[in-house]
Amino acid sequence: MTYNEICNLLSEAGVENNRAEAAMLICRFCNISRVELFKRSTEDFSSEELDAAVIKRCSHYPLQYILGIWEFCRESYRVNEHTLIPRQDTEILVEKAVSLLPERARFIDLCTGSGCVAVSTLAARPDCRAVAVDLFPETVDIAGENAEQNGVGDRLGLLVADVMEPSFMEELGTFDCIVSNPPYIETGKIDLLEEELFYEPRAALDGGADGLDFYRKIISEYGKYLRDGGGMLFEIGYDQADAVSEIARENGYKCEIFKDYGENDRVARLFR
Repeated sequence: MTYNEICNLLSEAGVENNRAEAAMLICRFCNISRVELFKRSTEDFSSEELDAAVIKRCSHYPLQYILGIWEFCRESYRVNEHTLIPRQDTEILVEKAVSLLPERARFIDLCTGSGCVAVSTLAARPDCRAVAVDLFPETVDIAGENAEQNGVGDRLGLLVADVMEPSFMEELGTFDCIVSNPPYIETGKIDLLEEELFYEPRAALDGGADGLDFYRKIISEYGKYLRDGGGMLFEIGYDQADAVSEIARENGYKCEIFKDYGENDRVARLFR
């Protein structure tokens, strides 16, 4: 198939960014650069792997999982169906962590997934150390690979544990900051999401009946693991600022909300 033929197939399947995605698929599976591709755009790129990838993408299987690697902040991450796909909106959480963490901070990243929040924060802050926690061993393995690939493996501890059962924290000591991009979609709304999200791990999306289960648990029970002056940073849903602020207030925290690049509420900072 030629570049234009792949573009047309993706377009007919309803893939909006079909030209950019066609280029990414050809470059990935035919091992050529973008510059080389556009010099050879009329060439027939024959590859079983490429053909299979195009078919998968036409079925709306996520591009990120097909490629197996995705960019986030300044780093590259291995992703598959065991991890939530890193998204640009989450970069705001990293930016705030990088700017707000004290010197030589120790932080914990709850519900780490691919590890992108912890790893990119550590990459930008070589003075810091962290622990990353997730429920599933397969997910934690990927986070570990991403930490090593991005040069922060020696500063990131990894732990398989259930964030909703915080007793595991007893053996970890205290932290300057608790950081988390937890599941925050309402259970009843998950089946209404766009088709591509069906391939992402449901456990990384489902925040309970009102989407707030993880915020309630972390805010109410993890504060005792913070050092004096420590705080929390969360990614939140675009419509959850008031609810998270109220949970914070009920537990003795002040709450500051930051917006993402689309001007939606996206990060909550909790502090005493």
